[in-house]
Amino acid sequence: MVEPQPDVKRKSRTSSATAVVDEALTAPPPAPSGAEPAPAAEAPLTPMMKQYLETKASVPDAILFFRLGDFYEMFFDDAVRAAELLQITLTSRAKGDGKVPMCGVPYHAARRYIARLVEHGLKVAICEQVEAASGPGIVRREVVRVVTPGMVLDDDVLDPQQNNFLLALAPGSDGGADWGGSLLEASTGEFVALQPGTLEALAEEAQRFSVREVLVPEGQHQAQWLESVLRGFGRRPAVATLEADAFEPRRARATLQTHLKVASLDGFGLKGHEPSVGAAGAALRYLKATQKSPAGHVDRLSLQARGGHLIIDEASRANLELLRSLHEGQRQGSLLAAVDYTVTPVGARRLARWLSAPLCDERAINARLDAVDELLKRAVWREGLATSLRDIADIERLCGRLSLHSGGPRDLKALGRSLAALPRLAEALTGAKAPLLSMLASPLAAEPVVALAKTLEAALVDEPPAVVAEGGFIKRGYHAELDGYADLSASGRDYLLKLEAREKERTRIGSLKVRYNRVFGYYLEVTRPNLPLVPKDWVRKQTTVGAERFVTAELQEYETRVLSADEQRVTLEQQLFDELRALVEGHSSALKAAADAVATLDVLVGFARVSAEWGYCRPLVDGSTTLHIEGGRHPVVEQTLKTEAFVANDVRLDREQRQLLVITGPNMAGKSTVMRQVALTVVLAQAGCFVPARKVHLGLCDRVFTRVGASDNLARGQSTFMVEMTETANILHHATRRSLVVLDEIGRGTSTFDGLSIAWAVAEHLHDRIGARTLFATHYHELTDLARERPRVKNCSMAVTEHSGQVTFLRTLVDGAASRSYGIEVARLAGLPPEVLARSRELLLNLEAAELDETGHARLARRLTGEVAPRRAATDGSQLGLFVQPEPELPSVHEPALPSSAAELLAWLRAFDVSTTTPLEALNAVAGWKAKL
Repeated sequence: MVEPQPDVKRKSRTSSATAVVDEALTAPPPAPSGAEPAPAAEAPLTPMMKQYLETKASVPDAILFFRLGDFYEMFFDDAVRAAELLQITLTSRAKGDGKVPMCGVPYHAARRYIARLVEHGLKVAICEQVEAASGPGIVRREVVRVVTPGMVLDDDVLDPQQNNFLLALAPGSDGGADWGGSLLEASTGEFVALQPGTLEALAEEAQRFSVREVLVPEGQHQAQWLESVLRGFGRRPAVATLEADAFEPRRARATLQTHLKVASLDGFGLKGHEPSVGAAGAALRYLKATQKSPAGHVDRLSLQARGGHLIIDEASRANLELLRSLHEGQRQGSLLAAVDYTVTPVGARRLARWLSAPLCDERAINARLDAVDELLKRAVWREGLATSLRDIADIERLCGRLSLHSGGPRDLKALGRSLAALPRLAEALTGAKAPLLSMLASPLAAEPVVALAKTLEAALVDEPPAVVAEGGFIKRGYHAELDGYADLSASGRDYLLKLEAREKERTRIGSLKVRYNRVFGYYLEVTRPNLPLVPKDWVRKQTTVGAERFVTAELQEYETRVLSADEQRVTLEQQLFDELRALVEGHSSALKAAADAVATLDVLVGFARVSAEWGYCRPLVDGSTTLHIEGGRHPVVEQTLKTEAFVANDVRLDREQRQLLVITGPNMAGKSTVMRQVALTVVLAQAGCFVPARKVHLGLCDRVFTRVGASDNLARGQSTFMVEMTETANILHHATRRSLVVLDEIGRGTSTFDGLSIAWAVAEHLHDRIGARTLFATHYHELTDLARERPRVKNCSMAVTEHSGQVTFLRTLVDGAASRSYGIEVARLAGLPPEVLARSRELLLNLEAAELDETGHARLARRLTGEVAPRRAATDGSQLGLFVQPEPELPSVHEPALPSSAAELLAWLRAFDVSTTTPLEALNAVAGWKAKL
């Protein structure tokens, strides 16, 4: 935000809130629509309140921070809402019908309050005084910036490790396939047009980016299609609107061409992509409107074509915990946190982007791997690069703040120091053998970058003040005229000491002091006992409790000269600051290229450092369909283990023999860990990082899908099973033969037979129709029969040992199906009561031994004596009894009376028609035969 200029007319909260507001707030609150209310005839508006309401009318959808003295004040509905969210005191001014809600925050602490409001998805309009106070009139004020969730520049609001994108969407005609989209990062100037297509395709592409706000045409903010887009993001973005004309392609094209100073957008790859041109033009217009700036740092626009990246949908990204942990939603516990060894903000953001959108191009992936390989082998060189990178601040956002007139002298100094460190990096890279590393040297040592670094070093002092208004940030020797003003200020102390000594000698007043304050300027201070010695040519200026203050003609002349010089010095420094800022804007292209090189180098060095520390290996990446991992490990779990070593596992998938692995075994044995680590290995390898394994051969994947864990979405009215089926449907509709599919416990959210049927059919479809490499974990042991029916289905299980009634999970994946799930043992580890565990084992024995009653159900109910009793079949439609005596004969509804001799029984069995008998009838018949025998 713009550094506030203090209003000299008000010095404290009391003066700003009481002296002004008591007089001003005599009008009723405005209408809820935000329009200016008609003033009551008996309570006319004061000039200041008119100014406030006129300003508020220009930003009706924002919380208005209205600068009064040392505070930003909020009134009416803004005050009520802000006081609740910020947990500050809500007060009011005036009485009776003219009572107005009011709250405020100190201007020097405003940033953190703005950050909290923006975090709630609100807009904040900052209204500052734009002229110096002079006389009794109202100071002119204007909105200098509107801070929205997608238009944030302040480091107190921004996460330095994350981008903050605005997504603009231009609806297609009649919901067709010609939707347009654009992404704009206000703090860095990154500007991307998405390839037009269906809404689903655009949303999927946008979900790879960290979107905080979605811009749509007016009238569309409550559209059903928009709600479907917002749901797809892990963190729901805010919504903003702009007039529909701003999205019109011809108008948007003119806006973009004027801003980029080009005659055509064809050079940016936008020929024929009119919907996205409309979205891009609207996004740029929104940036300029909210930031009140020409946005000179936005100097290029690129087309983001679909394809070329490993696609990971939002559900899979969450299940794999790529950027945030699944349960706490924090960075800690994610893959990003595990492999983030970057040392710069630009590098941290680049790493998040690479993990969200790994590559699908074999050559590009191997170019990154070549660079990591060289950095890994040259440890001393690598650590030297990391040390040099630590001296580099956030070049992208420093340039963005300065370009949007939000930065100050300290931003210029930080930029200068960072640029001064780049040539050393470039020199260190000159001997690199990996092409990707050697290419980075050129932008780091570009002539404009070096020249700007020297200029900023020569111009700025080592420790500049925070704001321009204070002055004192230009180094001596940079500007001769400014040095003259500084000399006058510096020599003033000597002059005043001489004047003081001379007047002491003349008046014989030993306690005489020459002093200064902002209100009264320079004066001679004399204590009361010495007042008779005061010369007649002194002029009384002020009386205090213990002294009198005087001025002389000489002192007044000196004060005029010094204050004039000081004003001229501050004015000149402001001009020099503007020149330096313009110089930064003029070199924005070179600075962006340098920042891009820093980010890439930082990530590559970080990949090498994590690989060295944790023993990662280089994967073999090619165009085959093989996925062979030897000694694979989970990168996050491995780092969290404190008392035991991680158990590595081998996994092999291919399209010829092992396309689908059915993985059985107990919970707590590590099925989910093994499956997720396979997916994370693919993500890391295609991002260009070494992987946690002994050896890896990866045939490129085009998509990674995961369906792991149980969750519901009550806000959408979706149960756990509905969420599971929705995600499964997405996989079956979009997976290809080159995809990796990870499925855990499909079908468990419904009845056993329903779930088993769905799981079986899904596995068949993946094997027969799609052909994707698949890991399929299940507790339905019946699914292991798929290996007999399908040639590329193999059974695997997690190894378990039993000794003296104790079960040990070996966490090792082995070939072959598991015979048990050991759920009761896991329940014991979880702390279920012993009596519950004992009863569970009893019931499990009945189920496994097929102990059936006459209805074909397992014997579950007990007699009061503890013996298992069969349930009575209710032939009258009444509810079955649980604890009744068995009846002597319980023939099936459709079976004839049972024969009494063995010969008759054999004859009856031969006549038994299996093809027309239902499963329940067959079970009942078998139960009847057992009872008869």
